[in-house]
Amino acid sequence: MTISQEHERKQEHEAHAYWVTETGDGELRPEDLPARQEGEALVRTLYSGVSRGTERVVHEGRVPERVADLMQAPNQEGDFPGPVKYGYLSVGVVEQGPDEWQGKTVFSLHPHQDFFILPTSQLTAIPEDVPAKRAVLTGIVEVAINALWEAGPRLGDRVAVVGGGLVGGVLTTLLRKYPLGRLQLVDADPEKRNLAEKLSIEFAEPEDAKNDNDIVFHCSASNEGLKLSLQLAGDDSDVIELSWFADKEVTLPLGEDFHARRLNIRSSQVGAVALPRRHRRTNAQRLQEAANQLKDPLFDTFLTSECQFQNLPTTLVKLFERPGGFCHVVAYPTPED
Repeated sequence: MTISQEHERKQEHEAHAYWVTETGDGELRPEDLPARQEGEALVRTLYSGVSRGTERVVHEGRVPERVADLMQAPNQEGDFPGPVKYGYLSVGVVEQGPDEWQGKTVFSLHPHQDFFILPTSQLTAIPEDVPAKRAVLTGIVEVAINALWEAGPRLGDRVAVVGGGLVGGVLTTLLRKYPLGRLQLVDADPEKRNLAEKLSIEFAEPEDAKNDNDIVFHCSASNEGLKLSLQLAGDDSDVIELSWFADKEVTLPLGEDFHARRLNIRSSQVGAVALPRRHRRTNAQRLQEAANQLKDPLFDTFLTSECQFQNLPTTLVKLFERPGGFCHVVAYPTPED
């Protein structure tokens, strides 16, 4: 069967994608798939994940104009503030493509869409012992790995993670494998103690957090969290900033700990491989490492709610109205549905 014939057969299943409209609402729109070219694969989506913080910023039209181009997702269509097809946590199965990719479960940085075509160079093979649903976290684990490469934790280090949301929780899950002298998850929400107990690590509310840390990872996306991170950092040490504040203004007491104790604030943004590994690792290798790390079933902790793809527009409205939870999973119809 030729590629053209395969594409004609695919048209029996019209593709649909989730779009954020100009008014900040969401809707499913039909998509015209291009004919598959050499080296490309047709992927049928199994699950996608909603990154609550970032996708809420997109829905609310809060992407700063100055960095709108830099903050585009890899396979985004449309421009901020909308209409825009946005998202970057997608897991599917290759239905058509090169022989070595046929039938493989793959992760891709693709928006919420039931069928799509991508070059195989943009697909990450998911290990057989990683469930497809858990694999939606590949992009979040990639963020955490990049921060670890940025900071370079060492034997016996004292480390604090400020903010126990999805990114902070996934980062802490990876950090617990290191031979650290101390690892503490810090959050103003006392309910996050439950997460720390599942991870078998120490938890502290801000007033009880231990200081003199060698590395502090800040993941709370709050002014108070970043201020606290500076207070918890040891002399001449680093605060690794993983939060995206979007259009929020941040006010810091730079005349206090930051200046007097010669602290450093370093951004860890996943768009580029962290500088200490940039010449020896590619983005694709970083994603593959993230997929490999997901063999640990503890990551299922971060899959906290689920909806069907056809209900995504109404579900996201409710999801963004109430805080809490980690990754929301979107399930897609199977061929039998």
